Amino acid sequence: MFSETWMADVAKDLASGTVGGVAQLLVGHPFDTIKVKLQSQPAPVPGQPPKFSGAMDAVRQTLAAEGPRGLYKGMGAPLATVAVFNAVLFTVRGQMETLLRSEPGVPLTVGQQIIAGAGAGVAVSFLACPTELIKCRLQAQSAMGDTGAVAVAVKYGGPMDVAKQVLRSEGGARGLFKGLVPTMAREIPGNAAMFGVYEAIKQFLAGGQDTSGLGRGSLMAAGGLAGAAFWGAVYPTDVVKSVIQIDDYKNPKFSGSIDAFRKILASEGAAGLYKGFGPAMSRSVPANAACFLAYEVTRSSLG
Repeated sequence: MFSETWMADVAKDLASGTVGGVAQLLVGHPFDTIKVKLQSQPAPVPGQPPKFSGAMDAVRQTLAAEGPRGLYKGMGAPLATVAVFNAVLFTVRGQMETLLRSEPGVPLTVGQQIIAGAGAGVAVSFLACPTELIKCRLQAQSAMGDTGAVAVAVKYGGPMDVAKQVLRSEGGARGLFKGLVPTMAREIPGNAAMFGVYEAIKQFLAGGQDTSGLGRGSLMAAGGLAGAAFWGAVYPTDVVKSVIQIDDYKNPKFSGSIDAFRKILASEGAAGLYKGFGPAMSRSVPANAACFLAYEVTRSSLG
């Protein structure tokens, strides 16, 4: 039913994607923690300053209150699933490449890589949504605690506790997929942009479609810029996703993604859709440089 070559290619993509994902997570998670804290802090009372004045203030407050471990809060959920997530991302992208390739061994165009990235984005959305929900709730706890709802700050004991509480009190498995629409609206165009830019930069640096001779520095540069392209394309969608996923189940502030978008614009202006943008972009360059380099080196070593 499946050829040995096909199975070998899938196995190589699975292994390489896993290594790339671990590298991305270790480098990027502290930046992601600060991004979510900035996104999820409540709008300040008129005349009062916000909880965090900016990214560096969020870092200082997190280190003072929780120590270095605070920057890695919520990493359990993505660490537990990063192997599956990145394995699926790179494997589906690899299979899309096979479908789009005119004949074996022919390099894909930038346009074809965009299509492959979009297809991979569809697949990983279903993995990203529950993982992101757990991560965002853990990361947002301390930021939300200053509203006076002390119980919110200590509501969850860890990733498994989040999952258990959501399954028990928020509609079962459906509760873990809260925010699926904005997650797909992030992952599909975001991955299309990321893989398209990655291929475009590689071809530019190589001077043509054959990019097999590029060194590690070039791969890191292409990966870093690709990651920046992901967030540059979809960041407001990520803000909407985050506020939807941490919204209270019994007394929600938002009826859906469009309502969240409108309310953020009304209360905070366009700047509200870019809360945490600095940390996200700061994270995306080194994290994706590490991810793509680890993927390419592992994939090449496997033959």
